[in-house]
Amino acid sequence: MAETNLTQAEADALIGMEKHRTNEQDWAFPMGGESISVPLHSVDGREQFLLDMSRGRIDLRKVKMQNRGRQVVVLVRLDLGGPPHRNPDGEEIGTPHVHVYREGYGDKWAFPVPADRFRELADLWTTLDDFFQYCNVTRPPLVQGGLFT
Repeated sequence: MAETNLTQAEADALIGMEKHRTNEQDWAFPMGGESISVPLHSVDGREQFLLDMSRGRIDLRKVKMQNRGRQVVVLVRLDLGGPPHRNPDGEEIGTPHVHVYREGYGDKWAFPVPADRFRELADLWTTLDDFFQYCNVTRPPLVQGGLFT
């Protein structure tokens, strides 16, 4: 079974690690109610990652972009649309927000989206590109837009 509890140093190292697509496959950005998981790997191939993307069934503005390491550990998740998030300390964080792994809590803490890292949240393609940069995906997967993206 994959290790689900990382130290903060391990998680930070995985988040900062350069990530590449594993193949030249074209991936369709999810339409309403759909999701995809795209494999990624470290430069040396020793670490495997997953890039998850999903779309709300009714509200297409509800989008989740997530980077996982060790198969099950959510390292970074960006939530667009949807409800606000309540952190373990009771603070409510509006949407959009970003979750970053925190030792002892996993992805249970959310933070406002850093304006200096995400240029235009209303533009899905710019946001996807910014998410790749935020997660250090330097050779991103080939993601194609659909009719309603």
